[in-house]
Amino acid sequence: MPARIEDYALIGDMQTAALVSRDGSIDSLCLPRFDSDAVFAHLLGTEEHGFWRIGPLHPGHRPAPAAVRRRYLPGTLILESEWETPTGHVRVTDLMPPRDGTPQIIRIVEGIAGATAMRSTLRIRLGYGRIVPWVTASSDGRLHAVAGPDSLWLDTTVPTYGRDDTTYADFTVRAGERITFTLSWNPSHQAPPPVPDALDARETTQKYWEQWSAHCTYDGPYREALLRSLITLKALTYAPTGGIVAAPTYSLPEDIGGSRNWDYRYTWLRDAAITLSSLLRTGYRDEARAWCAWLVRAVAGDPENLQIMYGIAGERTLGEVELDWLPGYEDSRPVRIGNGAAHQLQLDVYGEVAMTLHAAREAGLAPGETAAHLQVKMVEYLEQVWDQPDEGIWEIRGPRRHFVHSKVMAWAAVDRTITLIETGGASVAHGVLDRWRTLRDTIHAQVCEQGYDLVRNTFTQSYGSPVLDASLLLIPQTGFLPPTDPRVVGTIEAVQRELSTPDGFLRRYPTAGTAVGVDGLEGDEGAFLACSFWLVDALTMIDRTDEARALLDRLRALSNDLGLLAEEWDPVRKRAVGNFPQAFSHVSEIDSMLRLTVAGTVGWTL
Repeated sequence: MPARIEDYALIGDMQTAALVSRDGSIDSLCLPRFDSDAVFAHLLGTEEHGFWRIGPLHPGHRPAPAAVRRRYLPGTLILESEWETPTGHVRVTDLMPPRDGTPQIIRIVEGIAGATAMRSTLRIRLGYGRIVPWVTASSDGRLHAVAGPDSLWLDTTVPTYGRDDTTYADFTVRAGERITFTLSWNPSHQAPPPVPDALDARETTQKYWEQWSAHCTYDGPYREALLRSLITLKALTYAPTGGIVAAPTYSLPEDIGGSRNWDYRYTWLRDAAITLSSLLRTGYRDEARAWCAWLVRAVAGDPENLQIMYGIAGERTLGEVELDWLPGYEDSRPVRIGNGAAHQLQLDVYGEVAMTLHAAREAGLAPGETAAHLQVKMVEYLEQVWDQPDEGIWEIRGPRRHFVHSKVMAWAAVDRTITLIETGGASVAHGVLDRWRTLRDTIHAQVCEQGYDLVRNTFTQSYGSPVLDASLLLIPQTGFLPPTDPRVVGTIEAVQRELSTPDGFLRRYPTAGTAVGVDGLEGDEGAFLACSFWLVDALTMIDRTDEARALLDRLRALSNDLGLLAEEWDPVRKRAVGNFPQAFSHVSEIDSMLRLTVAGTVGWTL
């Protein structure tokens, strides 16, 4: 079986990423992009579906030994894993150099003390674990695996041998010795990539990340954890376009053994917009500028057909299919790639985009005339559809509803666009501005009348429903109502009371077990970490900072030993669930750290 979700580390080159388990096995890798077919799919199947393990030789027993310690080099995405055996002490360093042509995984085995017998086991399975490549050795000792359009090259300083469609290398590393392995990908119709210098690539990669991390302007009490989250977000950015994937994984279950398994290797406008806001506040203007440019290209002149998500280069077609040859993570079926929610109507996206462009302007980063024109066109479209039911922030697969969060964000889109026009950032025809001011008031009045439960003193998930939703915690962050408003305080308290798990974390909304729930799906899910961080923010905004800080500390304890957060936490099994690492969780953690820093430190502003 693959490792627990929280036992994986992330390495990446800002175009794709790999997950490395504690036993030194790379169990998930798609090449050449985040959304390409996997070459290692053990994470969602068995070892037969592809993996690459390097660690101490372990003949005759399973599982493979786990590293006794591991860490990222400070300020980098370079992973070090160490094993201590009866005969020696060894370190394996894993990295992916920022790409300059050929994508590579570099693995460096270094003897620290004594002598340690090691084994590399490389089982390449292309096409999400289904295709066994043709493997040959060239005259200069390079190993070449090819199938269809894909070609992989293994370069190493030790001999290899093949058995059962798998490539092995058995060797002993002594104190002071270094053994290197590099796996490179290129299109099969092209000439072989050059033989890499693994040690030089390691040095170059370390310098890149250290220089990038030095741009972080935050110097508060959470600096180490915040910087790790920023590095993770950077690793999830597709460098050629500026698009940000929600996660580097696909079909990891929200409910182990269940069917809530989705592909997150795409760019959600909502996630990316919130990520941009965090990057702006911590000094990373280049990434913010790149995302704004990606947005304008992706949406083009067609906001009436705005999608909630796009491919990392702006692709619109993200058809959802099931891979029936993969058994799924711990038998969680089906394994899905693509995402059928791409064409849902989610009115909140317009608000998130408008709020983010507003934040960019406030930070002195002018998104440009095209972005301003796009924002105006979005509100022209919203004017026609804001009063329609939609699928909402959580991409329900059931009937559309009048979700309160969607209406509030539609209000925010109109509000920020009015500000844009009032400050001279865009112009509209005579009478339009007054009409939009009326529209803003109309949406506000409708939400307060139809989305508010007067008896319970709380806003609800949708009009006429008693169900609560953690997205209601975002109401004061939009400016829709101030945090001191009794309706806001009542909503925060109701959500905390009705959606909390026994350990104090939040579910997104109630689920119905074996019955079909409000989201149109069977099964349950864990506590949604982003929502739990929203509770930290909400408590901070109503001056319950001690409670907020205690909750933040408990949430930080859910990150793994490397500071990585999953999508959700299973309060029964006490383990991570959902895709990993999740951008939404990390950006929400950053926001909570920044907000609590402001609440406790004179001179900090958001």
